[in-house]
Amino acid sequence: MVMESSGYGGVEIARTASAADLQAAYGVYQKLYQRLAGAVRGRDDVIDVLLIALLSDGHVLLEDYPGSGKTTLAKALGDAITDDRPEDDIVAFRRIQFTPDMLPSDVTGTLVFDPNTAQFSFRAGPIFAHIVLADEINRTSPKVQSAMLEAMGEKQVTVDNKTRRLDDLFFVVATQNPLDLVGTFPLPAAQLDRFLFKVRMRHIDRTSELNVLANVRAIKAGVGDSMPRVTRSEIIRARAAIETGIFVAPAIHECLVDIAGATRSTEHILQGLSTRALVLLLPALQARALARRREHVIAEDIEALAPYAFAHRLETAPGVDDVVSLVRTCLQGPMERLARGTMRR
Repeated sequence: MVMESSGYGGVEIARTASAADLQAAYGVYQKLYQRLAGAVRGRDDVIDVLLIALLSDGHVLLEDYPGSGKTTLAKALGDAITDDRPEDDIVAFRRIQFTPDMLPSDVTGTLVFDPNTAQFSFRAGPIFAHIVLADEINRTSPKVQSAMLEAMGEKQVTVDNKTRRLDDLFFVVATQNPLDLVGTFPLPAAQLDRFLFKVRMRHIDRTSELNVLANVRAIKAGVGDSMPRVTRSEIIRARAAIETGIFVAPAIHECLVDIAGATRSTEHILQGLSTRALVLLLPALQARALARRREHVIAEDIEALAPYAFAHRLETAPGVDDVVSLVRTCLQGPMERLARGTMRR
């Protein structure tokens, strides 16, 4: 695999990750992509975004009506990762099925009294896993949803005034049904901000749907099981290689700041993008560049990921329904200036 290594806009690239490190990181992406594509048909674009989030240490919220493959996709990702540190006693994949009667302790864990020792011991909840599927997260109460905030933001949970660390790999794939369904609770802004991407899954195309029907038995048996898995350590190393080996030019930084400024100045948006939203997007842009076999971020990466990263963070004015189109409108001016600046160089 040969990666494109020219600078962006003529800027000299300084990296610490070697070409071999980046090749290995791309190999992790490729292995995961092949396994997921074998398990879930017609979702190539969603798989790509999901893996970009995993490699950039973000979390993903998937939204669509039941039966669209959200849970299957998340479970396939969990099955594709093996733990090469069994001494940590952390499982690779856990699923939390959120319901209206859940308690926060059902997620984080609780203290259990042992009558033999007359002491309390901590029983870890399902949040202690490498990949956590938070299924139908908007079917539970806001009190339980808030139990995820600390875990997703700081990779730790606090139970009985004691803080317990989660694993570095910790990655949440949450699914939610559209809010017009009965029995759903809207996620608060603080919870939505913990997700790097929000992906609205649509119905797959006719050819892909026919392919699913023709291969139901093979898909249920696990089409991708014969393909190689990746280890926890490989993903951690890939994240480090992406962070230090994929170049982000100052012009990209300027473009992102200008996009945020555009969202803050339009009358159609009541609350624009925060600085944290831009910081979280940077490693995702680097991960997408790696997935496209580049060693630098370009304007195309911003255009592709901005709707997933920004739309769910904006508070729009009444009457605004198409938030994605609004994001693309805010992109136009900064992206044009970025293109002109690149041409001058």
